[in-house]
Amino acid sequence: MTERIVVVGFGPVAARLVDELLPAVQSGLAHLTVVGEEAEAAYNRVLVADLGVGRTTASALALSDAAALIADGVDVRLGVRVRRVDRARQQLVLSDGTSPGYDRLVFATGSRPVIPNLTGLNPDPAAPVLPAGVTALRDLRDASVLHAAVAGGKRVVVLGGGVLGLETALAAAEEGATVTVVHNGPHPLGRNIDRGGGAVLAASLRNCGVRVAGNARSTGVEHNAPDGGFSALLLDDGSAIDGDLLVLSCGVRPRTELAEGCGLSTGAGILVDHKLRAHHEPHIFAIGDCAEVRCPEPDCTECRTARGPSGLVGPGWRQAEWLAEYLTLLASGAPDAELLQALPPELPGVVVLKARGMNMAVAGDVSADPWDEEALTAGAVNGRARLQIAQWADPEHGRYVKMTTRAGVLEGLVAVGMPRTGAELVQLFERGAELPADRSLLLRLDGPDQAAAAGAADPERTVCRCAGVSGTKIAAAVTDGCGTVAEVSGATRAGTGCGGCHDDIKGLIEKHFQGAVA
Repeated sequence: MTERIVVVGFGPVAARLVDELLPAVQSGLAHLTVVGEEAEAAYNRVLVADLGVGRTTASALALSDAAALIADGVDVRLGVRVRRVDRARQQLVLSDGTSPGYDRLVFATGSRPVIPNLTGLNPDPAAPVLPAGVTALRDLRDASVLHAAVAGGKRVVVLGGGVLGLETALAAAEEGATVTVVHNGPHPLGRNIDRGGGAVLAASLRNCGVRVAGNARSTGVEHNAPDGGFSALLLDDGSAIDGDLLVLSCGVRPRTELAEGCGLSTGAGILVDHKLRAHHEPHIFAIGDCAEVRCPEPDCTECRTARGPSGLVGPGWRQAEWLAEYLTLLASGAPDAELLQALPPELPGVVVLKARGMNMAVAGDVSADPWDEEALTAGAVNGRARLQIAQWADPEHGRYVKMTTRAGVLEGLVAVGMPRTGAELVQLFERGAELPADRSLLLRLDGPDQAAAAGAADPERTVCRCAGVSGTKIAAAVTDGCGTVAEVSGATRAGTGCGGCHDDIKGLIEKHFQGAVA
């Protein structure tokens, strides 16, 4: 019998799952239904800020073509909300009055923006109603609000010092808006970066035209604009930061309300095992931002230290690809479906921030200081080596590097304003490779004598971490005729995630054509 698979949510991770399941649909193994709340098919949310500042188009963000999917036999339902899940009958109750049944149900509901509890904002996080001039920059409509502000040279206030907030601030400032970033803590990216790197990062932001208000606790939103919209962000010291648009970038929270409503176990996200199955429910799965991989086995060492959803698109895509293979095996009745090796745990993520005149990479734990003897020896138990810290700073020129190693192997890194050093450190971190005994050799990668050799990077290196695409694969696509980033993305999926690798892809394209001319 044809397996009925229903996917709830139609974001980037769901789009990848649908793409990977298409062969099973076309062969008649599966009947696939995908339900999305938005009127648009899946698009790249990570690049909504780029759309908001006019650097890209809505069509360039598209990840799925609803008409093409329908032609391939997929039941696509856009602008439809799931009211509830009836696990006993294995069916959904939808807002359009229909009740499709399922044999396998996949939650890909993603996450919702955190709305801070400020005077003047709706405190209900499940149904926020934001006043005029306030946006969470989550969808295409939010992007149009930002675009109008940037095009009009308005004052933009970004509340939150995370990666998306900083990228939005930098992009808006580069396009002519007056931008202020407000964050609670001594420096931006307080959860990722150490004090030294944070100080250099804050100075670099100011050099890029972004005002930074640190150690600022917000209390309310003022609506004194002529149209009754946002006019100022109020702080607890009695001061106010005037603006025309407030962008809320205070993090996200997994959307678990549907799963909770039908009795599934949840933590930070929907609790799933290593095969992405909901606890005690073999017919239901979860992937992406809404899924928390933490199996119910109490003696599982991997899950003992597991964290919640990463919030990154790359891990979600890998989950989608693995689950598509597993569901296809189940639909085909393959006896060895349960023998499919479980998805390996994700390595710690790498945070990359790129803008004109600014480059930063952070990974792993970088909290220890070089002279903090207690922190350096805390992990040296059961025969493990103690931590070693190498640190270098040039605040005047916005450059900073920190390397945390154990037995020569990199466990954490910070690189601000050192793009080639940062790229090399990220490669070493991802491979678990040893650093050279003389750490200063890495710093020299950004020296003037190394500029000419910058293109001689390892061709096998991972250029797009979101999609896991190597430089070799991108070079092959360029050789086969791809001449733009968009064409390379279409052929390899590189650059379809956070967009941080676009400059690297451009470099590989230019290198190819320079060689052809020569």
